[in-house]
Amino acid sequence: MTNPFSLENEVALVTGGATGIGFGIARCFVEAGARVVLCSRDEEALTSAVGELGYHASRRVHDVTETDGAVDLVAGIEREIGPVSILVNNAGVHLKKPAEEVTPPEFQKLLDVHVLGAHALTTAVGRGMLERGRGSVLFIASMASLFGFPGVVAYSAAKSAHLGMVRTLATEWGPRGVRVNAIAPGWIHSEMMHQAVDADPARKAKILGRTPLGGFGDPEDVGRAATYLCSPAAKFITGVCLPVDGGAAIGF
Repeated sequence: MTNPFSLENEVALVTGGATGIGFGIARCFVEAGARVVLCSRDEEALTSAVGELGYHASRRVHDVTETDGAVDLVAGIEREIGPVSILVNNAGVHLKKPAEEVTPPEFQKLLDVHVLGAHALTTAVGRGMLERGRGSVLFIASMASLFGFPGVVAYSAAKSAHLGMVRTLATEWGPRGVRVNAIAPGWIHSEMMHQAVDADPARKAKILGRTPLGGFGDPEDVGRAATYLCSPAAKFITGVCLPVDGGAAIGF
């Protein structure tokens, strides 16, 4: 192999891939040679994203919370494009609210997207990966998977669950050729991030004050890390959570 960082001949499914971090990952995958399927509920955003990425990208309108449709989604992609060898569980929603005010339905909504939706799609894709003896699954976790933040109890619980799934799946599936990892993005330019910090100047200042590299990251910063973790260059890496955060995890 001349380039261990290449994703040539790989088929990658990226949920929430039409915007933000998901689109940054998809762009980097295409640049590395993969065929990429973007999955989102937003048909208009998908059309725009695929148009920008070109013929190596295609789209599927799908809501990850509709878990009964995961098997059919994967079957359709594999029938029309080829076996899915990379899955990125990126689709997400956010909720900022004092813990005592979060209702059970609100909490459940975040679990449905981040946990149950990701699990359903991972198992739907994973069965084929296990049969073929190769594949890479990547969960997009969060700084909230690692630290305590006020006002995001449901989001933190859901993103922390990602790391539990990563560890268990890595130990179960590693002997059968499938690697499972996570990335914990720091504060990356995206609509969700700006919704969380733009109206909270004190929080924004605190974030920037503990980020040694300063500023916010770009979606492609996460995309390049994802490309590495899903490439042959990372063939001996599984069960890890890689912060892509400008040093915020160790900053003071």
